[in-house]
Amino acid sequence: MNNAFGNIFKFTSFGESHGVAIGGVIDGCPSNIEIDLIKIQTQLNRRKPGQSIITTQRKETDTVEFISGLFDGKTTGAPIAFIIKNNNAKNKDYAHLKGVFRPSHADYTYHKKYKNRDYNGGGRSSARETAIRVVVGSIAEQILNHFLNYSVSITAYVSQIGEIAVNIPYQQLNFSSIEDNLVRCPLSDVAEKMEKLIKNTKKQGNTIGGKITCVIKGVPVGLGDPIYQKLNAQLANAMFSINAVKGFELGSGFQSISMFGSDHNDEFYIEDNNTVKTKTNFSGGVQGGISNGEDIYFNVAFKPVATLMQKQKSVDVNNNEVVIEGKGRHDPCVVPRAVPIVEAMTAIVLLDSFLMNRALN
Repeated sequence: MNNAFGNIFKFTSFGESHGVAIGGVIDGCPSNIEIDLIKIQTQLNRRKPGQSIITTQRKETDTVEFISGLFDGKTTGAPIAFIIKNNNAKNKDYAHLKGVFRPSHADYTYHKKYKNRDYNGGGRSSARETAIRVVVGSIAEQILNHFLNYSVSITAYVSQIGEIAVNIPYQQLNFSSIEDNLVRCPLSDVAEKMEKLIKNTKKQGNTIGGKITCVIKGVPVGLGDPIYQKLNAQLANAMFSINAVKGFELGSGFQSISMFGSDHNDEFYIEDNNTVKTKTNFSGGVQGGISNGEDIYFNVAFKPVATLMQKQKSVDVNNNEVVIEGKGRHDPCVVPRAVPIVEAMTAIVLLDSFLMNRALN
């Protein structure tokens, strides 16, 4: 089982959903960089369970404890190790699933591949593991901005829940209002409809999916490499590593299928300060796998959460057909809590690409 992510800035995660703790070890972190622990905890609070009526009611403080790698508030260059204790695990909620495979979960594939799986909350396959990524991502963003004079901003928001969508380009949105509602949608009227849909879905014992849009500003030209380390490919890999992600599109994405090249090409021009810019940005800030200095923007599609509070047909480890019903505490829609996770994985990819670029060029 591969539990590491990254090339130079690399982290390994450990722990299970209902174990004693989850945690991570970061390697390749530059030394003598000041790290704001409050920023890290703020990001964790945005992801943690039990934060609102439209999320799982599992109560976890998600307080991060650093074990090594930081001294006097700065990185030492040594591995940064940390843990987040599980304070509200309820293994009894999963006793009925000991020998049963839940539809669209990792139960069956984990059982066949590893022969021995932790069925409590999905164990290692649980989205609880993403709290580790949020810690790493916050550190990565702080280090990246240290090197780039605090020019980079990474902003993700919920742009669709079910059929309810934000149909306005991100350039026309007020990102400061994203945290003003439970859904993390920058348009209050759309957010209200989304919240109502999630609540009604929960009442029916069902779940629903959605889409997150991420916008990155201030990335310099040159991050990413051609062919096998393309920046867009790395971002796609990072997003698909997040639980429940089923789609990724950069820039014009699937919309480009219906466009002519004469409409889709981003023409260059020289700005007043003698900087090369593009008149449009259908490329999404990446050309030939390398950042071109324009905004990088992409969409991430999330499927409906697989655990339903409804009866479903399945099979058990003995190949008997069974009927199961979800129990315990689960999100009716994971998308609002996934916003800081998308931001975190984006920051990790950008810092790793920056360090790779610095090392190889």
